[in-house]
Formats: sequence, C-alpha cells, structure tokens
Amino acid sequence: MSVTASIPFRLPNDHWRPLEIVFWLLPVIAYFIFPDYLVLASQILIVGLFAVTLDLILGYAGIISLGQAAFFGVGAYTAGLLAVHGWGEPLTGLLAAAVGAGIVGFLTSFLVVRGQDLTRLMVTLGIGLMLFEAANKAAFVTGGVDGLSGVVMWKVLGLFDFDINGRTAFWYTLMVVFTLFVIARRIVNSPFGLSLRGIREGPRRMPAIGSPVPRRLIAIFTVSAAMAGVAGGLLAQTTQFVGIDSLGFPRSAELLIIVVLGGVGRLYGAMIGAAVFMIAKDYLSGQNPVYWQFWIGILLIVVVLFGRGGIMGRAEALWARLRRRA
Repeated sequence: MSVTASIPFRLPNDHWRPLEIVFWLLPVIAYFIFPDYLVLASQILIVGLFAVTLDLILGYAGIISLGQAAFFGVGAYTAGLLAVHGWGEPLTGLLAAAVGAGIVGFLTSFLVVRGQDLTRLMVTLGIGLMLFEAANKAAFVTGGVDGLSGVVMWKVLGLFDFDINGRTAFWYTLMVVFTLFVIARRIVNSPFGLSLRGIREGPRRMPAIGSPVPRRLIAIFTVSAAMAGVAGGLLAQTTQFVGIDSLGFPRSAELLIIVVLGGVGRLYGAMIGAAVFMIAKDYLSGQNPVYWQFWIGILLIVVVLFGRGGIMGRAEALWARLRRRA
C-alpha cells in the first residue's frame, strides 16, 4: 500500500478553537468597559458582518465585487420601509431584508458569474449605480437624498425597547451577527466551501471532476447577498434611519478596503479589519474631519506592503514563527 493511500482525506476542521471563543467574548467585555461607545460597537459588528459577506464571494469563491452595497441598501430599505408603514417587528424585518436582497442577488448572479475579474467588477459596479439612482429617483418612496426617516421599531421579542444608549441595539446586533457568522463559518468549512476554494484556485479544472461551477457560484453569491441584506436591515433598525449612501459606491469601496486590511479568505480577518477600520475612522475623523482618509490610505499601504495577507495573515505568520522556535 502506498503512503498516500494510507493517509485519509479530511475536510477543514470545524471545531471551535480557544482563540475563537476569546474573540467572541471581547464584545461582551467591551460592553462593560466602554458603555459610552455601544453605538460605535454595534456599527463595528454590522460592518464586520457586511465584510464577511464580501469575503465569502471574494476570498473563497474568487468573485471580486464593487457592488456589495447594492444588497446592503436593498436590505436596509426593505426593513426601513416595513417599519415606516407600520410593521416594526425586528426579526421578521430582518427576514424580509434577507429575502429581498437574496432575490436581487440571485437575479443578478447570472450576469456576474459569466465573466472574469474585470467583467465582474464592471457588472457589480453597474448594478450598484443603477440601484442608487433608482432609489434617488423614487424619492416619494425612499426619501431620496434626505433619507428614509420615521423608522419606528417595536420591542425585540416583545420585551426589550431600543433605548437611546444603544444597549438593546448592541445585544440584538451581537446575537444576529454571531448567528450569521456561525452559518458562514459552517459554509466555508463544509464540502461546499471546499469546492468554492477549488473554483477559486482552478475554475477550469473543477468541471473536469464533475463540479457544477456556475451553480456553486450562483448559490454563494445569493447567500452573500442575503446576508448583506441582513446587515443593511440591522443598520436601519438600530439607527432608525436609512440614508441613500447605504447604496452608494463609497460603501462598497470601503468594504473592499476592510477585507484587504483584515485578510482576504479569512472570516475573522473581515471582522478584525472592520474593527480596525471603524475605530481608526472614528478617531482620525475626530482629530481631523477633512484629511482623515489620508491616514487611512497610509495604514492600508503599510498593511499591504509589510503585512502579506492583511492583519490576519501577518498574525498567522508570526504565530507560526513562534511555534517553530518553541
């Protein structure tokens, strides 16, 4: 018997590591240490979930996108419009946001998966711009450039009001983000996730082993869009306002920066990148409201040049080096 035949094939490990548990305990600790920054913490969690949705298609399936904000905005407007017109139940609002964004993602996925990188960039960018202008023209529905106001949310589970300090919004956001992160983590550690990595590395070889490449890409693109819709719905519900910038190109561009900053192809990299970007943005814009993007640009250049694989990639390299020395 050959040596290779005696080694069993194993799927990616789906067991929770101690560092992962510590990671999810950090927001709980932050709740008690920084009670005055709960609104910022909620937004970090929402942006982190949004970044995870892009990493699912970019880092694992190799689909580059500049229009992820389209699905984020669809989810935000869906949840917001439901609340404005008398249905402010949070969980069903998120479900509607996921369904709405998922449908838009499914319908547009047939255009996206047919092309290569440059084609996908242009198609996703075009979809985002069209939806942005549609929302702008339909000001009688969306509020246009003034945004959608009058979003009134009911109590979460009929028990917890959205208070001005952001306590309910924080715990509500944390629970939703954690649940969807677990789903995303399960997807990438499944045989389906393994096939996505194969498509990313060898899109022409996967059909030779019987993998339905277009169907797999359509499926992950639709799932990513639905999750992005939930992130948009969360923002609409916790801030009780929907701005037209939720559909804007700058949001998609920032999202790509966040994923690269944290590390492409690493779900926790998306979460860490969101935290670093949002905290840096909050601090730098407070110090200099006009030129804060200059320092963000320097941070991104330093990470790309000296931290191969983003923050997570650099951290993994340092950890591997320490283990070798030990």
